[in-house]
Amino acid sequence: MRGGMGNMQKMMKQMQKMQKEMQKAQEQLAEKTVEGTAGGGMVTVIANGHKQILEVKIKEEVVDPEDIEMLQDLVLTATNDALKKADELAAEMMGQFTKGLNIPGLF
Repeated sequence: MRGGMGNMQKMMKQMQKMQKEMQKAQEQLAEKTVEGTAGGGMVTVIANGHKQILEVKIKEEVVDPEDIEMLQDLVLTATNDALKKADELAAEMMGQFTKGLNIPGLF
């Protein structure tokens, strides 16, 4: 019976270590950025690994007062591209912790 308690303590220590490593990876995600683009680079959206939009860049030549819908579409497309890349970055960084685990909704 004593061996069972030792294994449980060892497992708890491993879980605590993994939790600290996951927290560190989450902090690193906030510092990393991804860039989404549309219209051949006419619109650029920069987001961090937590899917927060940090910056939107629009080249002057794409601004046409007669065609606001096109500009809106470009911003939307670039934003979705950036958010998709942020998801991919998070999956890459956090995937090491969920390897082999089939937990629905976790990355």
